[in-house]
Amino acid sequence: MAYTKGEIVLSLKGHDAGKLFCVLDARDGFAVIADGKGRKLATPKRKRESHLKGVGTSAHPAIVRLQRGEGVSDRALRRALAAFRDSEQTSMEGNQFV
Repeated sequence: MAYTKGEIVLSLKGHDAGKLFCVLDARDGFAVIADGKGRKLATPKRKRESHLKGVGTSAHPAIVRLQRGEGVSDRALRRALAAFRDSEQTSMEGNQFV
């Protein structure tokens, strides 16, 4: 599966399994990912696409700037991923049976 720049993915394998990342680049079966905390934008992680699962996109301003190729800070990326995580948890809570 080919990922696009700015897409939010979930790591399925490795020591970072279960964490959300943002795709910075993808080609030849690999994606370059960062989360702004453990993997900063200056030193992103190269990970096999088969070890990732796409979970969606975000309209957060930091993600939009990243897609345009503009500069983004690690702090802004962390906030964008946190906002995405919070919105996903809220939508999942509405689907649970009580």
